[in-house]
Amino acid sequence: MGNRILIVDDAAFMRMMIKDILTKNGYEVVGEAADGAQAVEKYKEVQPDLVTMDITMPEMDGITALKEIKKINPNAKIIMCSAMGQQAMVIDAIQAGAKDFIVKPFQADRVLEAISKTLS
Repeated sequence: MGNRILIVDDAAFMRMMIKDILTKNGYEVVGEAADGAQAVEKYKEVQPDLVTMDITMPEMDGITALKEIKKINPNAKIIMCSAMGQQAMVIDAIQAGAKDFIVKPFQADRVLEAISKTLS
């Protein structure tokens, strides 16, 4: 497998949960970021195959970061993570080029399904 993934979330425990799910299933987590601005920098640095991106974050939100990353690499694969009730933001994210979205609190199988579908 060996797909390289960047995890972006302002909550450390969320990053840990996602990282745990991914590493147990053969994915390589190549970086983590706590806000959108860090995500864009990290993306340039590690060039991951896929990014999981929280929507609501300090500094720069996930949708802005998504657009910035798409400027760097129009083919970037980004999956948005959002809490319940952020449907409007999810639609914005999909229109901005997100490949899929996962609703928090998430189930491991849903995370893995979104990731394998996006990477295939």
